[in-house]
Parts: sequence; C-alpha cells; structure tokens
Amino acid sequence: MRIARFSKGDGVAFGVVEEGGEVIARVDGHPFGGVEFAGDRYPLAEVRLVAPMLPSKIVAVGKNYADHAREMGGEAPEEPLIFLKPSTSVVGPGEAIAYPSKLSQRVDYEGELAVVIGRLCRDVPVERAHEVIFGYTCANDVTARDLQQRDGQWSRAKGFDTFCPIGPWIETDLDPGDLALTTSVNGELRQSARTSLLLHDIPALVAYVSAVMTLLPGDVILTGTPAGVGPLSVGDEVSVGIEGIGTLTNRVISRD
Repeated sequence: MRIARFSKGDGVAFGVVEEGGEVIARVDGHPFGGVEFAGDRYPLAEVRLVAPMLPSKIVAVGKNYADHAREMGGEAPEEPLIFLKPSTSVVGPGEAIAYPSKLSQRVDYEGELAVVIGRLCRDVPVERAHEVIFGYTCANDVTARDLQQRDGQWSRAKGFDTFCPIGPWIETDLDPGDLALTTSVNGELRQSARTSLLLHDIPALVAYVSAVMTLLPGDVILTGTPAGVGPLSVGDEVSVGIEGIGTLTNRVISRD
C-alpha cells in the first residue's frame, strides 16, 4: 500500500495511491493503527503531494555504506553513527531545497532509504523491528558540507530548513533488504547502490536507535547514503529513486 499526504484546496489529508498511481483515495485521520477510507477519491494529477509524514524527529545514520565512508576520508564506525535533523527541515516532493548561500558555499545531496516508524516504541529487539516499521520512502539528507567540516558536529550542516526532502509516499509492503537506490542531478546519474550494502541493516538500526530514544509514529530513520555524494547549485534538479517506492524530485533555489 502506498500512503501519501496531499493538499487539495485549503485542506491536507492522508490518502492511499491506487490504480497504478493515477488516483488517490482519502483516509480518515491518520493511517497509523489502520486505514479507514473516507470515500473521496481524486485523480492524482489534481492534488499536490506534500511530505508523507510530519515526524517529531528524523534520526539519521552517517557512514553506513563502506564506499561512502572511504570517500569521506575514513573507515566506517563499528557502531551506527547517529545524529538528528529537525522536523523543520522536512519538505515534500516537488518542493524547493533552499540553498543558504550567505552561510555555505558547498551544499551536497545524499540519497537515502528512509524508514517510517508506525508505533510508539523503545528498546526494540532486532528480531521484532519489523513490528514497529510502518513503511519506507525516499529521502535526501541535504548537507552543507563546508559547515559540517568546520563545525565538527553536524547540527548546523544538516539542520537548515528544507534540508530533508522526503517522499513521494510511504510504501508499506516492501522488503528493504536489497533495493536499487539512485540519485541523479539534472538527469545525470550520481549515486547508484543497493541497500544490501548497508553496513548496519534496518533491524539493527531500529534496535540501536530505540535503545537510545523513544520513537513515535511517523518518526523517520535515514539509513545512510552510498558513495557519489556531491555538490548542488541553484537551479539544479535532484532526484532520489528507490526500487519499489518511486522517485523524489526537488529543485534547488536560493534562500537568499
């Protein structure tokens, strides 16, 4: 099932994308805990998709592909390297990434598979991680690379408004173990990998993160980016595609 959030008129609602992606059926309330259809159905072309959830937090994982760890100049950490992105960094498909040119001269894309949590949980065992996962979506962990290197810690570099595009929807029926992941800029392929290359797999990440903090429905875990990260410029169009989910596309504009 593909769960999306969409805007039509003055309202925003959840819906289920049906009929090969041509129609969206509105859902009453939220889909966590069960989907109840409201009866309204709209052609997808007549609505605007927005970020498929509003997470209380985004927990991201650094250097979770060996080739990316090497391109960043080091070895992968033995344990997952986690950091937070604020909820205010989230934007949806088609929304702009705002380049903060007064503060950064190097902003990079990082295409990633995102895990969406479906229920309140803490201290989840690896073997039960699947019970708390609602589904999966595409994400772009946009990073001000020069600020990341300058600061040493990553909050500023990762935390700008619009620096976490997510979407276009949540796929709830998916085996994430070996999916193709690509990132393209202006149609040119920049990243290509498979999720089977994750150093710490999704059950391990859910267990690790939930041992630290309580996860709430709608929270997002970004699982890490493969090699091939690189700079964006104002005017670029960046697309993250994941097998079985779809493609998340955003254009870069100047914040200033």
